[in-house]
Amino acid sequence: MYEANNYQKLIGLEDLSEALLKNHFTLYEGYVNHVNRLNDLLVEIEKKGEYESQQFDELNRRFGWEWNGMRLHEFYFGNLTKEPRSIDQSSALYQAIIKEFGSYEFFEKDFRAMGAMRGIGWVALYFDSQNSRLFNVWINEHDAGHLASAELIIIMDVFEHAYMLDYGVKKPDYIEAFFKIINWSEAEKRFADATRNG
Repeated sequence: MYEANNYQKLIGLEDLSEALLKNHFTLYEGYVNHVNRLNDLLVEIEKKGEYESQQFDELNRRFGWEWNGMRLHEFYFGNLTKEPRSIDQSSALYQAIIKEFGSYEFFEKDFRAMGAMRGIGWVALYFDSQNSRLFNVWINEHDAGHLASAELIIIMDVFEHAYMLDYGVKKPDYIEAFFKIINWSEAEKRFADATRNG
C-alpha cells in the first residue's frame, strides 16, 4: 500500500498560488490511490487465474501510466523549494551541464524551449550513468519518452493543471516561475547519487 507524501511545506512557493498547489497535491493523491486500487484489482484477477481476460490486459496497460503519474509528481514536488538559490557553479552537476551543453545558459534555453512546446507532459533532465551524459527529454503524458536506466535529475510538469490556474495559457510565465524555485540542492544530490550508483 502506497501512501501519498505530504507536500504542504511547499505552500507559499513564490509565483505558485496556494490554490494551484492544493489542487495539484489532490491530483497527485489521486494517482497514489489509483496505483493502490489497480494493484488490488490485479492481485484479485491473478488469484482467480484470469490471465486471458480483457480486464487483466487493460489494467496492466494502465498501471504504468498511474505509477509514473505518482512518481513523476514526487520527483517534481521534490525539486521545488521556498528557499531557492542558483546552481552551485562548483558542483559536479554544474560541471556536467557545461560539459554536455557547452554552457548553463544553453542547457536552460533548451529546457525552457521543450517546456514551451505544444502538448501536455513533462520536461526532464536525465543522467545516463553508462556514458556520463545529460539529456533534456520530453515525456509525453507520463509514459512515453523515458530514457531506460537513466536517472531523473530535474523534472518540470507541463500539464495544464501545473500552471493554468495562475497563468492561464501563458506557459512561458510558468516556466519562468519554475526556474525561480528549482531546488538545486536536491538536483545536485540526485546527480551525486546517480554518479555514485552508476
